[in-house]
Parts: sequence; structure tokens; C-alpha cells
Amino acid sequence: MENFLSDIFIDEEKIQAKVQELGCQLTEDLENKEPVFICILKGSILFFADLIREVKIPLEVDFLKASSYGAGTESPGIVEMAFDLKIDLTDRHVVLVEDIVDSGHTLKYIQNFIRKLKVASLTTCTLLDKPDRRTVDVSVDYSCFVIPDAFVVGYGLDFDQKFRNLPYIGILKESYYSE
Repeated sequence: MENFLSDIFIDEEKIQAKVQELGCQLTEDLENKEPVFICILKGSILFFADLIREVKIPLEVDFLKASSYGAGTESPGIVEMAFDLKIDLTDRHVVLVEDIVDSGHTLKYIQNFIRKLKVASLTTCTLLDKPDRRTVDVSVDYSCFVIPDAFVVGYGLDFDQKFRNLPYIGILKESYYSE
């Protein structure tokens, strides 16, 4: 699969070190709150699984599928949510776990959806943050890596459902997705 990449941008060791650091920080910040961690599928699954193992307090998990990309490389700004949550979030401390915040459309939509459920608090953490690509104002409480504008794959992130299984973050060659 490396033939499709122009570079390994963030290696496996750096990712795991940042995930462990974030897990420790969330453990400290959410102590005695018994939070609900929500994985935004599909891209966040690897980050989510690694992160919750690093959080050393009681927590619950749920899953929400949302997307604004489809099979393309640009977000059209239309967010689709495939199913709702199973846990009642009223008066709960909620942690959204996202793979990447790019334009901000998907995250803003999900944050607004969750806030309507009358949560006690809403915290958002992301593996990758691309603030230069924002087209909407959205808050991110924790990010492992702030990255420049590059099309990245791996560690859960995909292009057309491929490359999620890479253990690192790579930059996809433009020739691969512009064909």
C-alpha cells in the first residue's frame, strides 16, 4: 500500500505516544464524571479503541455514524447520520471522539445534535486537526496533531474505504485520488 503514499506523515510510535498522553489527560479531567465516549464511525474506530484503553476511569461507549465526504476528497457540507445513539445522554458528560476535523461541517452538526439531548457537558477530541481548512466555526477541546492541508489516510482514515488498516498516517499521492 505504500506505493499509493507520498510520505509516512505520522508514524505509529508518535500516534501511540499522543494517544497515551491524551488518555492520561482525559482520565484526570473527567475523574468522578463517568463519561460516555462516543465514537464517530467509521474513521475514528482505531483511535477510539486505543484511546478508551488509556482512560483509567469508569466510562460507557456508544457509536454514531456520520459523514460529509462520501467517496470524494472534498466535503460538500452536507452531513449524513446513519443511526442514533443507544444511551440516554441527558445530564451525562459526553466525549465525542473524531478522527479528523477538516471543514468542521460534520463535527458542528454532531455537536449541535448532542447538545439538543441536554447533556451535562460536551467535550470533543480528535486525532487530527486541520484548522486551515475550516469553513465553519467549531470547537475542539483536545487534538493529538495539528496538521497542514494534505490528504491523509491510515489509522482509521480512508480514501474510498481503503487504507484504514495502516498503523500510521500517510499522505496519499495526489495522482491516486485525482484519476
